Amino acid sequence: MPKHSQHRRRGKYALDEDDLAWLESAPEPEPSDDGPPEGDRWSTWDQSTPTEKGPRPYPDWLVTELAAVDTEHGLLKTGKEADVHLISRGVPGTGRVCLLAAKRYRSADHRLFHRDSGYLEGRATRKSRTNRAMAHRTAFGRQMIAAQWAVAEFGALCRLWELGVPVPYPVQILGTEILQEFVGTPDGYAAPRLAQVSDGLGDLWEQLVEAMVTLAGQGLAHGDLSPYNLLVHEGRLVIIDLPQIVDVIAHPAGPAFLERDARNVATWFAARGVAAADPDALAALLRREAGR
Repeated sequence: MPKHSQHRRRGKYALDEDDLAWLESAPEPEPSDDGPPEGDRWSTWDQSTPTEKGPRPYPDWLVTELAAVDTEHGLLKTGKEADVHLISRGVPGTGRVCLLAAKRYRSADHRLFHRDSGYLEGRATRKSRTNRAMAHRTAFGRQMIAAQWAVAEFGALCRLWELGVPVPYPVQILGTEILQEFVGTPDGYAAPRLAQVSDGLGDLWEQLVEAMVTLAGQGLAHGDLSPYNLLVHEGRLVIIDLPQIVDVIAHPAGPAFLERDARNVATWFAARGVAAADPDALAALLRREAGR
């Protein structure tokens, strides 16, 4: 049995009744008089259940000690749906520390899911009341849409990590905060986006095609792939921003998402002299791999 099917991970592509109950009861970090000796909060590691944590075995660099504290180091990226912050998680008085990227989806009143209807079409829940609320964008519906983005992204990260796709390691999810591996230098400088890179493009193209073929072979498309959600770290390509990942078999417009991803990235590489980057050829390859 594949690793990703051994344990039920919540919300890869849909929310069911159990997921809704979990979201309503998901703990939020609460201020306490018994604060950490330093930093901004105690580590939230023990607040997530085993199914809300990343795939085992946990990486050696990940700090899981209950005595750890989380320290905020500022904003890495702001977006329409979520902001990404840099935090360190470490055990005071020791050398045990790691850097994490904390992706925090905004409250329903402060986010703009400007394209959510197209991506969510293939993610219906089992509750008709919830589906109606999401369709009419009521306050409850907007909250459920936000929850779907968070749990879908965490589930996608877990699945793709286990498949060997180059994504940041998913550490944990707590409510609508996703903690994941920070891709960058040990002193907190984030890896550049592909759009900022001009060297080694031939090798990066090959890495990207391999990753996209793996996705397509699983019936998946990134859904919004571009040079701006691909990082380059020490010559390695890393795919980020996965809340809109699309099941190209279940989604009515799945093949269109697959082809758009292919054309977006292949056109960019071709314009920079990578001869192998042919948008039509890549789109055809991905359709074959996905059986579409």
